[in-house]
Amino acid sequence: MPEPQTMRAMVLPRVGGPLELRELPVPRPGPGQVLLKVSACGVCRTDLHVYDGDLPHPKLPVILGHEIVGRVAALGAGVHQFTVGERVGVPWLGHTCGSCRFCRAGRENLCDAPGFTGYTLDGGYAEYAVAEAAYCFPLPGSLEDERAAPLLCAGLIGYRSYRLAGEGRNLGIYGFGAAGHLAAQVARYQGRRVFAFTSPGDREAQEFARRLGAVWAGDSTELPPEELDAAIIFAPVGPLVPQALRAVVKGGVVVCGGIHMSDIPSFPYAILWGERVVRSVANLTRQDGEEFLALAPQIPIRPEVELFPLEAAEEALQRLREGRLSGAAVLVMGDGMPA
Repeated sequence: MPEPQTMRAMVLPRVGGPLELRELPVPRPGPGQVLLKVSACGVCRTDLHVYDGDLPHPKLPVILGHEIVGRVAALGAGVHQFTVGERVGVPWLGHTCGSCRFCRAGRENLCDAPGFTGYTLDGGYAEYAVAEAAYCFPLPGSLEDERAAPLLCAGLIGYRSYRLAGEGRNLGIYGFGAAGHLAAQVARYQGRRVFAFTSPGDREAQEFARRLGAVWAGDSTELPPEELDAAIIFAPVGPLVPQALRAVVKGGVVVCGGIHMSDIPSFPYAILWGERVVRSVANLTRQDGEEFLALAPQIPIRPEVELFPLEAAEEALQRLREGRLSGAAVLVMGDGMPA
């Protein structure tokens, strides 16, 4: 059966929104690209940063969404690694130049001329999407489409943050949402002790963390009962940086896992001294994706998701903004919603 000529898409026409449901032509894949029939697309905090204008110079209008799961509907010229009907995933990193000093050094996450899905390239809040085949991942295995979607950013960025936090036994996770609950599953699988920090008074999130094996869960304003070897901050809240520095041991690492964060307040040098390290995580590499997607079924990682139809994308974003989600929000297309 031939593909339809038009598709439904939730479009961000301007910074600040709201999203608009539009009927658009189905895009056609160019050389090196694939056309995907989207089945699920995760709703990520980075989508909010694009929506709110925290990330400068988005492509406008733009179709948000960079945690895309779909089936290959058509192949552009020169694409040989995928076949029509194959299930693939599309992450945040959608293109790199391949020639800048970072790309040449194997650090494509720092590319000087990148393209990002759902930001500078149209994404997956739509029934169809085009992506560069070289930046897509095959998604074998039995994990449902809606549970595979959060792996493509929350999982991948969480995994990169987790690796950069080092190998210490006591790991603090600030912000126990989509990325936090996936990183915690990796940490528990590898025998580490997870300390979960949530918004003050969020007992539901703290209980969620304990169910996933956290040895302690409390407010982000608290110090944990033991010193941490490392901490990952997934919440985009700058004041958490000095708070995490106070919680880690000498030589400990504080990793800022978000693409955007509010300003970090000044803090006394004494809490940084002792060779403590603060570092950020920028994007991801395709190697990160290959490693994490091979590891995920071994654990096995089981994302907690809340499902929304495509036309409820605005509601999903606002629920994320207000912290009224357990796990990750995921848009599902067509009849993918449960009865």
